[in-house]
Amino acid sequence: MDTNESINRISTVSKVLIYVVLGIWTVINLFPIYWMFTFSLKGNDEIFGGNMMGLPKHWLWSNYSSAMKTGNMGLYFLNSAIVAVVSILIVLIASLMATFAITRLVWKGRNLMNKFFMLGLTIPIHSSLLPVFLILKKLKMLDSYQSLFIPYAAFSLAMGILICSGFMEDIPKDLDEAATIDGCGTWKTFFLVIVPLMKPAVSTIGIYTFLQCWNELMFANTFITSGRFRTLPVGIQALSGQHTTDWGPIGAALVIATFPTLLVYIFLSKRIQDSFIAGAVKG
Repeated sequence: MDTNESINRISTVSKVLIYVVLGIWTVINLFPIYWMFTFSLKGNDEIFGGNMMGLPKHWLWSNYSSAMKTGNMGLYFLNSAIVAVVSILIVLIASLMATFAITRLVWKGRNLMNKFFMLGLTIPIHSSLLPVFLILKKLKMLDSYQSLFIPYAAFSLAMGILICSGFMEDIPKDLDEAATIDGCGTWKTFFLVIVPLMKPAVSTIGIYTFLQCWNELMFANTFITSGRFRTLPVGIQALSGQHTTDWGPIGAALVIATFPTLLVYIFLSKRIQDSFIAGAVKG
């Protein structure tokens, strides 16, 4: 009896310690978000005064209107959204179709083509800054949406094919044969049979591509010269140069740029977890 009590006591203490450690780790990870949000609602007197960590004494929601109007964050947010959505659509369509051709269709050179696509994983995106710039300049595509979403989609395609391959190879080919017997051609088999089974992979690719596009700075800063097509990271950089004495709107711009990423992950995290679990089971 004493032994059982001591074991239960040790188990209870260990659980308490685990929860304490997890609680501390949660606070550490959430603190930057809290600080950034409160930072965006303060004036310079509080930011550089004695209230750097606490809640704002005066909640300056006007910082957000200043960021949207003076800093033009509304336009930059729209530009980032357009570039991200178009890039995601291109990557999803191209990676699904390419993976279908490589894994489901029989043709000479498909393995070589797959290896060619996988070479994209070995090339850091920013190492190709100069050649991509020269190509876009020759094609007269600089300072446009195309100058961003085409390179973003191209550099995300290899990862998209890699993610899709792990799922599509494990889909039974008997489904293709059954669809053919029912009168489905290649396109109908792809859209009606294969694509609906790829939802976890589609979610993972979408979030991966979104993060690549939304947070990218170097391409956006190099290929875009006018404010008309400027994205959020470049807009925030310009804002800090124009309003160095008013940091509240800069904090508001950071919140505007950061919170969409958090919201996307919160709403789609279940899909990502399902895809990881499915990949582990299949592996």
